[in-house]
Amino acid sequence: MSSTGKATLNDKTGMLSHSNQKIPTTHAYEFGGPFGTLLTTLALPVLVLVLAHWAKKGYLDLSFFSDEDSRTIFCPSCDNLPLLLKCAAGLCAWFLALVILWALLPGLWVEGAPVHGNPNHRLPYKLNGHLTFWVVIGSVVLFRLPLNEYLYRYYENLAFTDISLCFLLAGYLYISSFAKDQHGKPKVLSIMGNSGNAAYDFFMGRELNPRIGRFDWKQFCELRPGLILWVLLNYACAQEQYKVYGKVSGSMVLLNVFHAFYVWDSLHMERAILTTMDITTDGFGFMLVFGDLAWVPFTYNHPAKYLVHHDPNLSAPVLAAIFGLYVLGFYIFRAANSQKDMFRSNPNDPRVAHLTYMPTKRGTRLLTSGWWGMARKINYTGDYLMGLTYSLLCGFDSIVPYYYAVYFCILLVHRSIRDDVLCQDKYGKDWDEYKRQVPYRFIPGIV
Repeated sequence: MSSTGKATLNDKTGMLSHSNQKIPTTHAYEFGGPFGTLLTTLALPVLVLVLAHWAKKGYLDLSFFSDEDSRTIFCPSCDNLPLLLKCAAGLCAWFLALVILWALLPGLWVEGAPVHGNPNHRLPYKLNGHLTFWVVIGSVVLFRLPLNEYLYRYYENLAFTDISLCFLLAGYLYISSFAKDQHGKPKVLSIMGNSGNAAYDFFMGRELNPRIGRFDWKQFCELRPGLILWVLLNYACAQEQYKVYGKVSGSMVLLNVFHAFYVWDSLHMERAILTTMDITTDGFGFMLVFGDLAWVPFTYNHPAKYLVHHDPNLSAPVLAAIFGLYVLGFYIFRAANSQKDMFRSNPNDPRVAHLTYMPTKRGTRLLTSGWWGMARKINYTGDYLMGLTYSLLCGFDSIVPYYYAVYFCILLVHRSIRDDVLCQDKYGKDWDEYKRQVPYRFIPGIV
């Protein structure tokens, strides 16, 4: 740092030093750069509404302006502002209720990963998402809430309003990232979203860990509002199916169980997200805000919405086979992630002490046996098998519910590429050697 306090650039790290803060600058664009991120920002909200429309119709309806029902896709009930305001009030109340539960329910405070690799800079996080999940689900069951009368009936309006609120929150986070923190110092920024281009930085997120006191926006939104709402939307779809047909199908039951179990497991293992790229590397901008709060609940719920009126009535043996595939996927996903987290926290633990690893110049270790010796992203393989079952439960009468299987494949492949680039920058030649020792990415011996 210069004696005048003027910001200076470190050529090796690409970091701007100001006082004792390090402000990273984005050195390479992702997602197609400013144009690509702007296009994505505009296109994904439209896609959410179109997918909701297709799930209701049960087929790819491309005549968006041929009838009144289709014309309202992109702005449901725009002629009824009071309804949209009620939806906004309901979603804000939902978010605030979860914040109150975060504050009031007991939870374990833990330290996160080093911020920008600085071992002396770690942020505290409160972990009580698992308890929050059970309080919410218990309340719904105890009070027998007819969620379909609100969540299903006004589904498209809620999705439209949720998307609008995401734009507002992302705008607030972008603007507030230019302010000083509570100590009068520059905010800690993400190396992914500090390019100087407003459209790009709005999408990627400038500030790494936006907070109000000890409340961390990113960690809170990652697992709570969107994920738990996803479960409630599924339940609302099951209620609606029962209301219309007098029964809940096997596919709908399994889908609700699969999704609820996935969300429960995510919240039960809440601590694991503190070492993920979302928390340690990405800024909290529109990409994560929209993904966490709108995309997850209103597109991951897509198969359940389809099943309400288009159930394939699968036989018991077929349902059993799909259940088996889900169990296999979950076993791979959870066993691989648990092994990695266990090795990171205590490599001498008897359960992982036998594993071989490759030491790196950074002083860290890369596993070369066990799950992570099979493939570098073996956990993604398990995750995808689970995701595939969601579509399979919808049968083969329409391609509409297979959006999820296609999207999830693209997402995981793209994320694995991002991970690979980041690890290459992080480990250099060590990463080349690691890929030589563990050459497969997803499926041992194949991919």
